[in-house]
Amino acid sequence: MKAINVGIIGVSGYTGLELVKMLISHPIFNLVYCANTEGETTVSALHPSLLGVCDLSVEKVDSERAAQLCELIFLALPHKTAMQSAKVLLERGIKVVDLSADYRLNQENYEAFYCEHEDIENLSHAIYSIPELHGEIAKNSRLIANPGCHVTASLIALAPFLDHIDLSSPIFIDSKTGVSGAGKSPSSAVHYVSVNDNINCYNIIKHRHATEIEQHASALCSNDVKVTFVPSLVPMTRGMLACVYATLKTDCDPLALMEAFYTNKPFVRLRNAPPHTKMTSGTNFADVYATRHGNALVAMCAIDNLMRGASSQALVNANIMMGLDEALGIPLISYVP
Repeated sequence: MKAINVGIIGVSGYTGLELVKMLISHPIFNLVYCANTEGETTVSALHPSLLGVCDLSVEKVDSERAAQLCELIFLALPHKTAMQSAKVLLERGIKVVDLSADYRLNQENYEAFYCEHEDIENLSHAIYSIPELHGEIAKNSRLIANPGCHVTASLIALAPFLDHIDLSSPIFIDSKTGVSGAGKSPSSAVHYVSVNDNINCYNIIKHRHATEIEQHASALCSNDVKVTFVPSLVPMTRGMLACVYATLKTDCDPLALMEAFYTNKPFVRLRNAPPHTKMTSGTNFADVYATRHGNALVAMCAIDNLMRGASSQALVNANIMMGLDEALGIPLISYVP
């Protein structure tokens, strides 16, 4: 199969770095374009760990030039900025995988939590894809809305039980994340003295990912799903553990049900005990576990927030989009110890 030229706009951040690391060894995708808001540098200057591995030039963002060089662009940009680039690229016939929130929600939900949407036309045909939950919906699509990290872990834990829980009873989700999820830019909230020896719950109940969980969980079961979502920042660099608590309405074995639901889904691994975040670090794996106490369900999912929660899931979706094996270029060995 001939090579497919791809690019990354927003290469400076952590998700951009993870995309570079995977794409430079991908057997089909050929990384030919990297850009950020300033340009005039190289990938290895932005990410010194890649010195001698990837010294590709980094240009100032120019969507027209990106469209001339590439068939597919990954957008690792903040919300609002992403849709501005996506609109131009899509008009030029370039396929887009967007890692921002710009195409994940319907217009009403997006504008309630972010800003006025500037690309309603493309929002209407954006494909939201967690492959284990949505199959090959991304195949032959033009625009993929890559899901959020908290949402990915939460939905993978919750989805097997949507037909087995009482949706009129409260559903609680406690999701803990590493500090890299806050991005590369420094702030007081992620300063070492704020994070070390500390656990910080933030944006409880009103977090934007709660609406994303509700919208897409509701779509999966064709019913109204409401959740109480509590995210926490914990003192580790990367990793995420989402724990879902709900009320069962059927007499089921949660672990067996979860195993059946994810049969033949190689990137979801069933555990016989609660998973640790280190088990998935640096990979696209989602490690899951579930149990019950009477009619009380506990279901959990551990992922790497930068990988399955962003970059590696984006690459899996891109593989599916282009008709390739979903596992191409995806790392399988976790960062342990």
